[in-house]
Amino acid sequence: MNLNTINDIAAELFSALKNQQTISPLTDKFPDIDIKDAYQISRKFLSLREDDGEIIVGKKIGVTSAVVQEMLGVNQPDFGFLTNTMQVPNQFEFSIQGSLIQPRAEAEIAFILKDDLHGPGITKEDVIEATAKILPCFEIVDSRILDWNIKIQDTVADNASCGIFVLGEGECSPTKFAMDGLEVEVTKNGEFLSSGLGSAVQGHPAEAVAWLANTLGAYDIPLLQNEIILSGSLVPLEPAAPGDKFLMELKGVGTCEINFT
Repeated sequence: MNLNTINDIAAELFSALKNQQTISPLTDKFPDIDIKDAYQISRKFLSLREDDGEIIVGKKIGVTSAVVQEMLGVNQPDFGFLTNTMQVPNQFEFSIQGSLIQPRAEAEIAFILKDDLHGPGITKEDVIEATAKILPCFEIVDSRILDWNIKIQDTVADNASCGIFVLGEGECSPTKFAMDGLEVEVTKNGEFLSSGLGSAVQGHPAEAVAWLANTLGAYDIPLLQNEIILSGSLVPLEPAAPGDKFLMELKGVGTCEINFT
């Protein structure tokens, strides 16, 4: 894929983000698009957001669990970048209209780093050592691709379908619990919705972060001290609509809440 096409697609995604509109699947319009092309589009899309004043505050891993991969019809993780405009406070009353297109909620474990991580060669143990604390988190993913009709190239190009994220109340050391055994329980509108374990995320959430560090290392991009790293959903994605209230409890760690208007 030539540079002009990459720039044109990134501009189309940026316009879709700003205008809260969807576009046709890139894999339909460009059948030969590959992962390398998609990541180049993603980086250009990100640079347009930075030119618009957004500041990178972290990174996210997407499509880490088998259940999410099955739901979205993809077979490998992806990554995206978090910016300051994507973070909203815990227990926030968030208006979907004019902000999100087709949001879905994910319950995750967020890592706050105390040291840089630069792949290749990063292990799960390196991630735990470099982590200051973990927190409960909601990521609200949101695709600019029509009807979530995505393949891995579509979501990669679209900054891993990033929408917004919420860091919850409560935190702990990454060594306090075996993270693969941590349990999350999610309610929607006061009723039980889903539950899951940390092991749903590539066997261990820190393994997912190690994958991210090593994958980004190939692009000479480190995970940085004080960055927020979202490790992937422990439960199936759930559509969100105005009036919905989501609460998650990461057992022994804390809670996170977001309410939609």
